[in-house]
Amino acid sequence: MATIEEVADGIYRVNTPVDPSVVEGGFSFNQYLIADEEPLLFHTGSRRLFESVAAAIGRVIELRELRYVAFSHHEQDEDGALNQFLSAAGSALPLCGAVNAMINADGMDRPPRVMQDGETLSLGRHVLRWLDAPHVPHGWEAGYLMEHTTQTLLCGDLFTQPGTGERSVTEADVLEPSEAFRKTGGDYFSHGAHLQRSLARMASLEPALLACMHGSAWRGDAKRLLQELARRLDERG
Repeated sequence: MATIEEVADGIYRVNTPVDPSVVEGGFSFNQYLIADEEPLLFHTGSRRLFESVAAAIGRVIELRELRYVAFSHHEQDEDGALNQFLSAAGSALPLCGAVNAMINADGMDRPPRVMQDGETLSLGRHVLRWLDAPHVPHGWEAGYLMEHTTQTLLCGDLFTQPGTGERSVTEADVLEPSEAFRKTGGDYFSHGAHLQRSLARMASLEPALLACMHGSAWRGDAKRLLQELARRLDERG
């Protein structure tokens, strides 16, 4: 069952652990809820996780209050339950980048709120900026959200960590575990031309919290961590 815990002011991590008996070493799927005047959910989990994730969200806000359901790119753990959330929250809109809308909007039960690169959106107290990040780590349509009030980067599949993610927030090293997972579990980075530029742009925003989709959220000098990730990926080690 999914759990929910506040990781920054008004930002909640929803975590579903996958037992080591199912995936060796364990794994986790996270979504992030920003509770505000216009609440936003970043990533939905797959269709079969909908009821559990929805129940966790319901411990913080009424599900019908959701205004936006956002996602980085089109993949089951990113947007698999999108239409189920749209059905449960009658005023909610999908929120994604322009390329995502162009190639995937036909599968959305409601037209999306399309975010242009660098565009900002106020939810009330929280202000989000959309960052196009094509092929980072994969998917032409990929993009991320930077929340400026708390300096939280909703960074999707970056820094994917093995394990069940029992700690909502950590200050321990996440680079080495995520790099080990990338190298042994199949390299899911596309290593495209945009990679270094996108990581440098994210680092320049100096996030204080990385809201990772797999594993714990990470608090610390994220600028340095993103720069080190860029160096590692440039080496393709």
